[in-house]
Amino acid sequence: MTTKLLITGGCGFIGANLCEYLLNKGGYQLRVLDNLSAGRQEYLERVYRRTGHRIELIHGDIRDRGIAAEAVRGMDAVVHLAAKTSVVDSLTDPEEVFQVNVMGTLNLLEACREHSVGRFVFASSNAAVGEQEPPIDERKVPAPISPYGASKLAGEALCAAYFGSFGIKAIALRFSNVYGPFSEHKGSAVAEFIRCIKHGKPLVIYGDGKQTRDFVYAGDVCRAIELALGYDPKDAADLVFQIGSGKETSLLQLVEALQTVARENGLEVPAVHHEPSRAGEIRRNFSNIDRARERLGYSPQVGVEEGLRKTWRSFFHL
Repeated sequence: MTTKLLITGGCGFIGANLCEYLLNKGGYQLRVLDNLSAGRQEYLERVYRRTGHRIELIHGDIRDRGIAAEAVRGMDAVVHLAAKTSVVDSLTDPEEVFQVNVMGTLNLLEACREHSVGRFVFASSNAAVGEQEPPIDERKVPAPISPYGASKLAGEALCAAYFGSFGIKAIALRFSNVYGPFSEHKGSAVAEFIRCIKHGKPLVIYGDGKQTRDFVYAGDVCRAIELALGYDPKDAADLVFQIGSGKETSLLQLVEALQTVARENGLEVPAVHHEPSRAGEIRRNFSNIDRARERLGYSPQVGVEEGLRKTWRSFFHL
Protein backbone atom coordinates (compact mmCIF):
# COMPACT_ATOMS: atom_id res chain seq x y z
CA MET A 1 0.00 0.00 0.00
CA THR A 2 1.32 3.44 -0.94
CA THR A 3 1.14 6.31 1.55
CA LYS A 4 0.39 9.70 0.02
CA LEU A 5 2.44 12.15 2.04
CA LEU A 6 2.65 15.95 2.01
CA ILE A 7 5.97 17.38 3.19
CA THR A 8 5.91 21.12 3.85
CA GLY A 9 9.32 22.70 3.46
CA GLY A 10 10.35 19.69 1.40
CA CYS A 11 12.89 21.72 -0.59
CA GLY A 12 14.75 22.56 2.59
CA PHE A 13 17.49 20.76 4.47
CA ILE A 14 15.52 18.20 6.49
CA GLY A 15 12.82 18.02 3.83
CA ALA A 16 15.19 16.99 1.04
CA ASN A 17 16.80 14.37 3.29
CA LEU A 18 13.36 13.04 4.18
CA CYS A 19 12.28 12.85 0.54
CA GLU A 20 15.37 10.86 -0.39
CA TYR A 21 15.07 8.61 2.66
CA LEU A 22 11.40 7.74 2.07
CA LEU A 23 11.77 7.21 -1.67
CA ASN A 24 14.64 4.83 -1.03
CA LYS A 25 12.50 2.97 1.50
CA GLY A 26 9.61 2.69 -0.97
CA GLY A 27 5.87 2.78 -0.37
CA TYR A 28 5.46 6.57 -0.47
CA GLN A 29 4.04 9.01 -3.00
CA LEU A 30 5.37 12.46 -2.11
CA ARG A 31 4.04 15.95 -2.57
CA VAL A 32 6.04 18.98 -1.42
CA LEU A 33 4.71 22.42 -0.46
CA ASP A 34 7.46 25.06 -0.34
CA ASN A 35 7.66 28.81 -0.99
CA LEU A 36 11.39 28.45 -1.80
CA SER A 37 12.28 31.33 0.54
CA ALA A 38 14.90 29.12 2.18
CA GLY A 39 14.75 25.78 0.38
CA ARG A 40 16.14 25.00 -3.04
CA GLN A 41 14.27 23.32 -5.85
CA GLU A 42 17.59 21.91 -7.05
CA TYR A 43 17.59 19.67 -3.97
CA LEU A 44 14.54 17.85 -5.33
CA GLU A 45 16.35 17.49 -8.66
CA ARG A 46 19.27 15.95 -6.79
CA VAL A 47 16.87 13.55 -5.06
CA TYR A 48 15.40 12.61 -8.46
CA ARG A 49 18.86 11.86 -9.88
CA ARG A 50 19.64 9.62 -6.91
CA THR A 51 16.32 7.80 -6.63
CA GLY A 52 14.75 8.00 -10.09
CA HIS A 53 11.50 9.32 -8.58
CA ARG A 54 9.91 12.65 -9.41
CA ILE A 55 8.27 14.61 -6.58
CA GLU A 56 5.20 16.80 -7.07
CA LEU A 57 6.02 20.38 -6.03
CA ILE A 58 3.44 23.00 -5.10
CA HIS A 59 5.09 26.41 -4.96
CA GLY A 60 3.23 28.26 -2.25
CA ASP A 61 3.16 29.61 1.28
CA ILE A 62 1.68 27.87 4.33
CA ARG A 63 0.26 31.26 5.42
CA ASP A 64 -2.16 31.02 2.50
CA ARG A 65 -5.12 28.92 3.70
CA GLY A 66 -6.25 28.13 0.16
CA ILE A 67 -2.84 26.80 -0.85
CA ALA A 68 -2.56 24.81 2.38
CA ALA A 69 -5.94 23.21 1.70
CA GLU A 70 -4.98 22.43 -1.91
CA ALA A 71 -1.74 20.79 -0.79
CA VAL A 72 -3.37 18.67 1.92
CA ARG A 73 -6.30 17.47 -0.20
CA GLY A 74 -5.97 13.78 -1.12
CA MET A 75 -3.10 13.06 1.26
CA ASP A 76 -2.91 10.32 3.91
CA ALA A 77 -0.58 12.26 6.20
CA VAL A 78 1.36 15.51 6.57
CA VAL A 79 4.92 16.12 7.76
CA HIS A 80 5.15 19.80 8.63
CA LEU A 81 8.74 21.04 8.37
CA ALA A 82 8.22 24.52 6.86
CA ALA A 83 9.14 27.26 9.34
CA LYS A 84 11.17 30.31 10.15
CA THR A 85 13.96 28.61 12.11
CA SER A 86 16.33 31.39 13.15
CA VAL A 87 16.43 32.47 16.80
CA VAL A 88 18.21 35.67 15.74
CA ASP A 89 15.56 36.49 13.11
CA SER A 90 12.85 35.93 15.69
CA LEU A 91 14.39 38.67 17.85
CA THR A 92 14.33 41.21 15.03
CA ASP A 93 10.97 40.27 13.50
CA PRO A 94 8.90 38.18 15.94
CA GLU A 95 5.65 38.96 14.13
CA GLU A 96 6.73 37.29 10.89
CA VAL A 97 8.02 34.27 12.81
CA PHE A 98 4.63 33.90 14.47
CA GLN A 99 2.75 34.33 11.21
CA VAL A 100 4.77 31.55 9.56
CA ASN A 101 5.27 29.19 12.48
CA VAL A 102 1.93 29.54 14.29
CA MET A 103 -0.63 30.63 11.70
CA GLY A 104 0.99 28.39 9.09
CA THR A 105 0.68 25.40 11.42
CA LEU A 106 -2.94 26.30 12.19
CA ASN A 107 -3.75 26.50 8.46
CA LEU A 108 -2.34 23.03 7.86
CA LEU A 109 -4.13 21.45 10.82
CA GLU A 110 -7.38 23.08 9.69
CA ALA A 111 -6.80 21.66 6.20
CA CYS A 112 -6.23 18.22 7.74
CA ARG A 113 -9.51 18.52 9.66
CA GLU A 114 -11.43 19.65 6.60
CA HIS A 115 -10.04 16.90 4.36
CA SER A 116 -10.03 14.08 6.95
CA VAL A 117 -6.26 13.67 7.04
CA GLY A 118 -5.68 11.95 10.36
CA ARG A 119 -1.89 11.93 10.74
CA PHE A 120 0.34 14.96 11.23
CA VAL A 121 3.99 15.18 12.28
CA PHE A 122 5.16 18.60 13.46
CA ALA A 123 8.82 19.64 13.52
CA SER A 124 9.30 21.29 16.90
CA SER A 125 12.53 22.23 18.66
CA ASN A 126 14.31 22.19 22.00
CA ALA A 127 13.92 25.96 21.82
CA ALA A 128 10.32 25.37 22.94
CA VAL A 129 11.65 24.20 26.31
CA GLY A 130 14.10 27.06 26.84
CA GLU A 131 17.05 27.34 29.21
CA GLN A 132 16.78 24.38 31.57
CA GLU A 133 19.11 21.96 33.28
CA PRO A 134 19.90 19.28 30.70
CA PRO A 135 19.20 16.67 29.61
CA ILE A 136 15.87 17.94 28.29
CA ASP A 137 12.93 15.57 28.52
CA GLU A 138 9.22 15.79 27.83
CA ARG A 139 8.30 16.27 31.51
CA LYS A 140 10.04 19.63 31.89
CA VAL A 141 7.74 22.63 31.93
CA PRO A 142 8.49 24.64 28.76
CA ALA A 143 9.80 28.17 29.26
CA PRO A 144 11.07 29.48 25.89
CA ILE A 145 13.51 32.39 25.95
CA SER A 146 13.11 33.48 22.31
CA PRO A 147 10.11 34.27 20.10
CA TYR A 148 11.18 31.35 17.91
CA GLY A 149 10.95 28.97 20.87
CA ALA A 150 7.56 30.42 21.80
CA SER A 151 6.29 29.89 18.25
CA LYS A 152 7.31 26.22 18.36
CA LEU A 153 5.62 25.77 21.73
CA ALA A 154 2.45 27.27 20.24
CA GLY A 155 2.68 24.72 17.43
CA GLU A 156 2.89 21.91 19.97
CA ALA A 157 -0.20 23.29 21.71
CA LEU A 158 -2.10 23.34 18.41
CA CYS A 159 -1.15 19.70 17.81
CA ALA A 160 -2.52 18.77 21.24
CA ALA A 161 -5.72 20.76 20.61
CA TYR A 162 -6.40 19.14 17.25
CA PHE A 163 -5.74 15.71 18.72
CA GLY A 164 -8.06 16.35 21.65
CA SER A 165 -10.79 18.08 19.64
CA PHE A 166 -10.71 16.36 16.26
CA GLY A 167 -8.75 13.13 16.76
CA ILE A 168 -5.88 14.08 14.44
CA LYS A 169 -2.81 12.09 15.48
CA ALA A 170 -0.55 15.13 15.60
CA ILE A 171 2.90 14.19 16.90
CA ALA A 172 5.42 16.91 17.78
CA LEU A 173 9.09 15.98 17.46
CA ARG A 174 11.50 18.29 19.25
CA PHE A 175 14.58 18.13 17.07
CA SER A 176 17.92 18.98 18.59
CA ASN A 177 20.64 20.43 16.31
CA VAL A 178 20.24 18.59 13.01
CA TYR A 179 23.09 18.45 10.48
CA GLY A 180 23.83 16.52 7.32
CA PRO A 181 23.59 16.64 3.49
CA PHE A 182 21.48 19.27 1.70
CA SER A 183 22.55 21.90 4.23
CA GLU A 184 24.81 23.95 1.96
CA HIS A 185 22.44 26.92 2.31
CA LYS A 186 22.02 26.68 6.08
CA GLY A 187 23.41 29.02 8.73
CA SER A 188 23.75 26.25 11.33
CA ALA A 189 27.03 25.66 13.15
CA VAL A 190 28.12 22.56 11.18
CA ALA A 191 27.20 24.04 7.79
CA GLU A 192 28.82 27.38 8.55
CA PHE A 193 32.01 25.80 9.86
CA ILE A 194 32.39 23.52 6.81
CA ARG A 195 31.85 26.48 4.47
CA CYS A 196 34.53 28.45 6.33
CA ILE A 197 36.98 25.57 6.12
CA LYS A 198 36.23 25.14 2.42
CA HIS A 199 36.97 28.81 1.71
CA GLY A 200 39.78 29.29 4.25
CA LYS A 201 37.87 31.75 6.43
CA PRO A 202 38.07 31.99 10.25
CA LEU A 203 35.53 29.96 12.21
CA VAL A 204 33.34 32.34 14.25
CA ILE A 205 32.10 31.16 17.64
CA TYR A 206 29.72 33.37 19.60
CA GLY A 207 30.83 33.13 23.22
CA ASP A 208 33.56 30.94 24.67
CA GLY A 209 32.69 27.82 22.67
CA LYS A 210 31.84 25.82 25.77
CA GLN A 211 28.12 26.07 25.04
CA THR A 212 26.78 22.63 24.22
CA ARG A 213 24.30 21.18 21.78
CA ASP A 214 22.93 17.77 20.84
CA PHE A 215 24.05 17.25 17.23
CA VAL A 216 21.88 14.66 15.48
CA TYR A 217 22.43 13.42 11.94
CA ALA A 218 19.65 14.07 9.41
CA GLY A 219 19.24 10.39 8.57
CA ASP A 220 18.40 9.64 12.20
CA VAL A 221 15.80 12.42 12.19
CA CYS A 222 14.25 10.93 9.04
CA ARG A 223 13.90 7.58 10.80
CA ALA A 224 12.21 9.31 13.74
CA ILE A 225 9.73 11.04 11.42
CA GLU A 226 8.78 7.77 9.73
CA LEU A 227 8.30 6.11 13.10
CA ALA A 228 6.10 9.00 14.25
CA LEU A 229 3.92 8.62 11.14
CA GLY A 230 2.99 5.14 12.31
CA TYR A 231 2.57 5.90 16.00
CA ASP A 232 -0.82 5.86 17.76
CA PRO A 233 -0.72 8.26 20.73
CA LYS A 234 -2.53 7.22 23.91
CA ASP A 235 -3.56 10.68 25.05
CA ALA A 236 -2.60 14.37 24.78
CA ALA A 237 0.41 13.78 27.05
CA ASP A 238 1.74 11.25 24.53
CA LEU A 239 2.29 13.63 21.61
CA VAL A 240 5.72 15.18 22.22
CA PHE A 241 9.08 13.44 21.75
CA GLN A 242 12.67 14.59 22.11
CA ILE A 243 14.66 13.60 19.01
CA GLY A 244 18.42 13.89 19.17
CA SER A 245 21.57 11.87 19.71
CA GLY A 246 21.20 11.98 23.49
CA LYS A 247 24.79 13.25 23.75
CA GLU A 248 26.19 16.64 24.75
CA THR A 249 28.84 18.20 22.49
CA SER A 250 30.44 21.63 22.92
CA LEU A 251 31.19 23.86 19.95
CA LEU A 252 34.90 23.52 20.74
CA GLN A 253 34.55 19.72 20.57
CA LEU A 254 32.68 20.09 17.30
CA VAL A 255 35.53 22.16 15.86
CA GLU A 256 38.04 19.56 17.03
CA ALA A 257 36.08 16.79 15.30
CA LEU A 258 35.91 18.88 12.11
CA GLN A 259 39.67 19.43 12.28
CA THR A 260 40.11 15.67 12.15
CA VAL A 261 37.80 15.34 9.13
CA ALA A 262 39.47 18.27 7.35
CA ARG A 263 42.95 16.84 7.84
CA GLU A 264 41.78 13.46 6.56
CA ASN A 265 40.91 15.36 3.39
CA GLY A 266 44.12 17.38 3.17
CA LEU A 267 42.84 20.67 4.61
CA GLU A 268 43.67 22.63 7.72
CA VAL A 269 41.00 24.31 9.85
CA PRO A 270 41.40 28.12 9.93
CA ALA A 271 41.73 29.99 13.20
CA VAL A 272 38.76 30.25 15.55
CA HIS A 273 37.49 33.80 16.13
CA HIS A 274 35.30 34.51 19.16
CA GLU A 275 32.48 37.06 19.13
CA PRO A 276 30.20 38.10 22.03
CA SER A 277 27.40 35.72 22.93
CA ARG A 278 24.05 36.34 21.22
CA ALA A 279 20.79 37.06 23.05
CA GLY A 280 18.16 34.33 23.17
CA GLU A 281 20.60 31.44 22.76
CA ILE A 282 20.66 28.53 25.20
CA ARG A 283 23.92 27.79 27.05
CA ARG A 284 23.65 24.01 27.52
CA ASN A 285 21.33 21.70 25.67
CA PHE A 286 20.99 18.02 24.96
CA SER A 287 18.09 15.59 24.94
CA ASN A 288 16.95 12.63 26.97
CA ILE A 289 15.57 10.39 24.23
CA ASP A 290 14.30 7.56 26.45
CA ARG A 291 10.62 8.17 25.63
CA ALA A 292 11.33 8.10 21.88
CA ARG A 293 13.32 4.88 22.32
CA GLU A 294 10.60 3.17 24.34
CA ARG A 295 7.48 4.31 22.48
CA LEU A 296 8.59 5.06 18.92
CA GLY A 297 11.40 2.54 18.71
CA TYR A 298 13.78 5.38 17.81
CA SER A 299 17.51 4.77 18.13
CA PRO A 300 20.14 7.08 16.59
CA GLN A 301 22.54 5.20 14.34
CA VAL A 302 25.12 7.80 13.26
CA GLY A 303 27.68 9.30 15.64
CA VAL A 304 29.11 12.81 15.27
CA GLU A 305 32.38 11.75 13.64
CA GLU A 306 30.68 9.56 11.02
CA GLY A 307 27.97 12.16 10.47
CA LEU A 308 30.51 14.93 9.91
CA ARG A 309 32.30 12.81 7.32
CA LYS A 310 29.02 12.21 5.47
CA THR A 311 28.17 15.92 5.62
CA TRP A 312 31.65 16.89 4.47
CA ARG A 313 31.32 14.67 1.40
CA SER A 314 28.04 16.35 0.47
CA PHE A 315 29.59 19.83 0.68
CA PHE A 316 32.57 18.81 -1.45
CA HIS A 317 30.47 16.58 -3.78
CA LEU A 318 32.67 13.58 -3.01
